[in-house]
Amino acid sequence: MRTTNRTLTRRGILGLGAGAAAAAGLAGCGTGSHSASGGSHQAGDGGTPSPSGSSKAPAKPIGDGSTSYTGKQPHQPDAPVPLEPGQTPPQFVVFSWDGAGEVGNGLFPRFLDLAREHGAHMTFFLSGLYLLPESKKRLYDPPNNPRGASDIGYLTDEHIKATLTNVRRAWLDGHEIGTHFNGHFCGGGGSVGNWTSAQWRSEIDQAKSFVKEWKTNSGWTDLPALPFDYDKELVGGRTPCLLGQDNLLPTARELGWRYDASSPGGRQVWPVKKDGIWDLPLQQIPFPGHSFEVLSMDYNILANQSVNSTNAPAYHYPRWREQATKAYISGFERAYETNRAPFFIGNHFEEWNGGIYMDAVENALKHIAREKEKGADIRLVSFRQFTDWLDVQKPEVLAKLRTVEVGQRPAGGWNAFLGDGASASGTPTGNAA
Repeated sequence: MRTTNRTLTRRGILGLGAGAAAAAGLAGCGTGSHSASGGSHQAGDGGTPSPSGSSKAPAKPIGDGSTSYTGKQPHQPDAPVPLEPGQTPPQFVVFSWDGAGEVGNGLFPRFLDLAREHGAHMTFFLSGLYLLPESKKRLYDPPNNPRGASDIGYLTDEHIKATLTNVRRAWLDGHEIGTHFNGHFCGGGGSVGNWTSAQWRSEIDQAKSFVKEWKTNSGWTDLPALPFDYDKELVGGRTPCLLGQDNLLPTARELGWRYDASSPGGRQVWPVKKDGIWDLPLQQIPFPGHSFEVLSMDYNILANQSVNSTNAPAYHYPRWREQATKAYISGFERAYETNRAPFFIGNHFEEWNGGIYMDAVENALKHIAREKEKGADIRLVSFRQFTDWLDVQKPEVLAKLRTVEVGQRPAGGWNAFLGDGASASGTPTGNAA
């Protein structure tokens, strides 16, 4: 398999073709934006949020009032149920966002609007530093790095307030708020790849504190609280540059996390658990026009199109936008037409190369939503919602789903493969045409 290897050291991001990513154990995972730059519910799927996106329960302040308990999260799917014998698995699709900061470019509300329009739920991996004013940066004590250091920029006060507004709306619209941790250190001795489990615990505790104490840290006591208890809401994350998962997992398990989305070089197959935590990686997907595959994240596509340039000549943009769109759609269609493995897409609120990757993500979501609207059992969910579904399935059914390889269909069709009379080790059939 031919691969490429692209590096962008300024941001501490590594972008690779998926084959190289799998071999190296690294992949492009970036910073998110920073100051430098009403339908019916289906089982397991989200209904369309109301325009108000409001919670009915009166808010009960938590701690300094930065967060609050407002009751059950609105706009959640019906309770998931186990697959029935012979039933075709749903096609799950998870759109996720690293950093989840709003810096005035309108990308956060753009995708909240798009999700609402199509009854989709997403996961927003919030960087804790995006709620900490730069004037208070010495409150951050990053492992193996100087106090207050960060490889991503602190947001301006205006952008912190905009981020709060959009995170508040996201949760009320039914989306998940995970974590992208804090300082995004990917290189040198201070890299997250070198952190111990105890250091990961410190990083997580600090990320949570910046969310739970933003009023104290900012002095903005007149702004509304975030409408959730972050100790209960936070059940998963994605590490910077997809580094450090091995030492993170013991801490995640101790904290009761349910999944981790940090594995690099994943494949389009049904997931397994690592150390008792669901391992939900970015995946290798077809890359139109190339013999190698690319990880299902905007930055990795960029790294293989423009040699890491985030501001390449504009005449490339139409072709690259189409290529990125087709990569996402190809990944979706391969899973949907064959093994029905869940499809995970990672993004950043960035306008790299003229914003073409944001356009590609929107185009792909609309394509998938159109298929759903035709009656296909497609579920646009958050990682947490997908984990809810996994946790109610019979272990033997999930084990059997894992036997169906990338691009393979189950032998005899789903009814025969998962039916009452199917053997526990049923054999998949050949690749899709």
